Amino acid sequence: MENDTASFYFNLTMFLNIGHFRYPAFVFCLLLYAVIISANLVIILVILRERALHEPMYVFIACLSVNSIYGSAGFFPRFLIDLLSDTHLISRPACFTQVYIIYTYASCDVTILGIMAYDRCVAVCHPLSYHRKMTVKAVITLVTLAWVCPALNLTVTINMTARLPLCGNKIRKIYCASWNIVKLSCVTAAVNNIAAMLGAVVIAFVPFAFIFYTYLRVLIACWKNPSRIRGKVIQSCLPHVITFVIYSVTSFSDTALSRQNLEEVNPVVAVVLALEFIVIPPLLNPLVYSLKLPEIRRHIFKMLSIKSNRKKNSSKTCPESRS
Repeated sequence: MENDTASFYFNLTMFLNIGHFRYPAFVFCLLLYAVIISANLVIILVILRERALHEPMYVFIACLSVNSIYGSAGFFPRFLIDLLSDTHLISRPACFTQVYIIYTYASCDVTILGIMAYDRCVAVCHPLSYHRKMTVKAVITLVTLAWVCPALNLTVTINMTARLPLCGNKIRKIYCASWNIVKLSCVTAAVNNIAAMLGAVVIAFVPFAFIFYTYLRVLIACWKNPSRIRGKVIQSCLPHVITFVIYSVTSFSDTALSRQNLEEVNPVVAVVLALEFIVIPPLLNPLVYSLKLPEIRRHIFKMLSIKSNRKKNSSKTCPESRS
């Protein structure tokens, strides 16, 4: 029976025993999840509603918010259940499903950031041909590639991981992670390391190099322009750069944590570093875009003011209708 359990289930071992504090932690994380969903939904709804925001840059921002909701849905429901549970067993199908969702979320984030960088590069370096290059067809193609390429890549990678013979079932993580499962494999470590390195190059290095190159071109073009134009360029590009930096720092922390001997890392620090990769980008991205881009900010305030006026009008008309 124990062998069947060990072969069919993984055990997430990074959860701390916090006793009765699990209930406040559950409420806090549930509220955090609600804030992430609400903030990203506001961005999506505003961009969908306002025709003035039906531009490539805002479409890509909406895609980033959709991806944040998708990634959060792959983590928070299971995490909230585990907070209230004494055991943290997860079945192999559920574990690999979570791996697929979280890793496609991470990969799609970086590919969307890549097409956003390309969009800004075309807008700044080739402003006269921007509308000719960034057509509706081009935007649809870029968005499709940003979703399909990571999905196909992760399908192949996870299929290979799922076929590995495993010599254990304990995952030192608060969610299922591909590298942690690979480390349980009975196959020679050198083979796993080479495969992981190649995957990291394809998934991370190439998009990061492309984003860095495009923003370097934007910076050079910005430096050559007058100060008035330079200010507008910085205003439109700064939120994307901030988002890219947030993603880079949190993903690097998670990658570095996966490569460490977690027995030697402070448990609280390990949990925080594991959480920030899933929590911080979906939480901060909508705040960055709503605060830093005046068009989005203005339309959010407009939408909120319309709703508040409707409530006031309905409260005024209710007594009259009764009389």
